[in-house]
Amino acid sequence: MAPAFRSRPFTSMAQTFISLNDGNKAPWLGFGTGTALFGKDAAESVSTAIQTGIRHLDGAQAYVNEDSLGKGIKASGIPRSELYVVTKLRETVPAGTTPKSALQESLKKLGLDYVDLYLIHSPFKAAQEGKLKEWWASMEETKNEGLAKSIGVSNFYVDHLKTILEDAKIVPAANQIELHPYILKAAQPTLDFCKERDIVIESYGGLTPVARVPGGPVDPVITAIAERLSKETGTVVNSGQVLSKWLLQKGIIVITTSSKVSRIQEALAVSSLPDLTVEEIKSIENEGSKLHKRIFMKHVFNE
Repeated sequence: MAPAFRSRPFTSMAQTFISLNDGNKAPWLGFGTGTALFGKDAAESVSTAIQTGIRHLDGAQAYVNEDSLGKGIKASGIPRSELYVVTKLRETVPAGTTPKSALQESLKKLGLDYVDLYLIHSPFKAAQEGKLKEWWASMEETKNEGLAKSIGVSNFYVDHLKTILEDAKIVPAANQIELHPYILKAAQPTLDFCKERDIVIESYGGLTPVARVPGGPVDPVITAIAERLSKETGTVVNSGQVLSKWLLQKGIIVITTSSKVSRIQEALAVSSLPDLTVEEIKSIENEGSKLHKRIFMKHVFNE
């Protein structure tokens, strides 16, 4: 069993970090360059996010904007050593390409010597072709050769993780999945398995109950919590911040995106908000279990 402290957040130099199983650490809040920025020039948004206080940049080969992510990093003027940069291997790898060679191409586009975390974006195609173990072996090469400080996966559930762990020499540091109250019940087996193996969970789509499924059963609960926190802090706390705080208290890295400086500032402020109570967390999860709603990567989960 993994040490209990591994996935707990801790704060250092005004940043809150999540410890990984390889000794590295990641800022709890990541700025995603997919969804709204998919296929677009992300340079200005990335530079603005960094200047606002973001230090964790989440990119991917599939987002088709790694070059502008790199430009945004350079334009920010913040030293590389202070940033945490992520990219992901695309779901379908062209013939003759390996995860390692794909990362080398990504590094050229990003203008970087290494990424802090390299993820397999999806297990779908590799699992179909029986290449999950082969892909993971190549991922391990990227870490061993210093191209990636940490390696992990995304959108993997238990069977996929078990497959690569049969021969793995390095346990994935992270598994990035869609996670919010309306998918928690379905994701619980994966969360439990990752906890046992000391694999940190990263969430995307965490604001789904607010942004994509308004009027759902968790709304009254998170509204009430937001009101309580607003009174306690003397500042306006919104429902999105409550959802991010819920994730953070579970030791989960949060990936979010916004073009508005005010929204980025709100997200960054979450780590300093008072904790949700045990009863509030239970209420969010109980109400969330009343509705199942997956927004992304449905094909991986046969939905």
